[in-house]
Amino acid sequence: MPRTVWSGAISFGLVTVPIHVVSAREDHSVRFHQVHLQDMGRVRSRKICELENREVAQSEIGKGYQWGKDTIIPVLDEELREIPLPTAKAIEIEAFVPLDSIDPIQIGDGYYLQPDGKVAAKPYTLLRRALERSAKVAVAKYAWSGRERLGLLRVRDNVIVLHAMRWSDEIRDPAELRPDDIELTDAEITQAEQLIDRLTRDDLEGEEFTDRYTEAVEQLIDAKREHREPPAAEEPEEAPGQIVDLMAALKESVDKARKSRGDDATVHEMPKKKSTAKKAAAKKTTPAKTATAKKQPAKKAAAKKTTARKPRRSA
Repeated sequence: MPRTVWSGAISFGLVTVPIHVVSAREDHSVRFHQVHLQDMGRVRSRKICELENREVAQSEIGKGYQWGKDTIIPVLDEELREIPLPTAKAIEIEAFVPLDSIDPIQIGDGYYLQPDGKVAAKPYTLLRRALERSAKVAVAKYAWSGRERLGLLRVRDNVIVLHAMRWSDEIRDPAELRPDDIELTDAEITQAEQLIDRLTRDDLEGEEFTDRYTEAVEQLIDAKREHREPPAAEEPEEAPGQIVDLMAALKESVDKARKSRGDDATVHEMPKKKSTAKKAAAKKTTPAKTATAKKQPAKKAAAKKTTARKPRRSA
């Protein structure tokens, strides 16, 4: 059972739901100690008081705010817990909004909210079912670790989840990072869409979505513990030459995606650029022939595909 990281209540309107907060994530990373390589002795980080020049215990350590050059104002944890702020003891729901109205870059770590006893079960279930039926998420404010935070409440497998959120002023404006406008042809965009279609799937289950790095580190540690050679790295596939042509790169990517998925569907060839000689010949054609050329199947199919596809709204 994961440990409780915070206890309080959810508050919306006049309804209060006592809850425990537990982490919704697990860290399976391989952890290392810092060691002295000559004798494998542990290297530790010690907390030293600058004035007394001695190591101090955790019980002697508190918070202090630097005011000016020589003044430090002590602030006790008890004082922070007693500040007159409603969100210090409750997750206060401020609004309900559609999930796609929130920029994913604002959404952070997730926590499961567990009802605190049988008394909390009914209002907890009421909020959960109301969220499910409304197809909305709740935006709330709460105070943890000395600061007020923004949060998002949603439902996952019949449990209410709280996601930490960034305030809007904490998100940097990406305007200065945007490249200059680049002109693309419809054929290049269509080829990129074909690559997206090849790589589209319904879930994130499968061997390619496993943590291979952690597995490799564990194998390395086992080999060294047993005094044997660690597994050799696989020889990388021969890297293709640098592809300057964007269309060629897209087509090769589509072909690779098709082979990796075991899909034998035909990849449509994209219209090639006409040479100067063909352009000159086209100018000399009669109006009748020009009209016939406009009805070529490849162009007609591309046009249909372009008009049929509607732009998707980003999440």
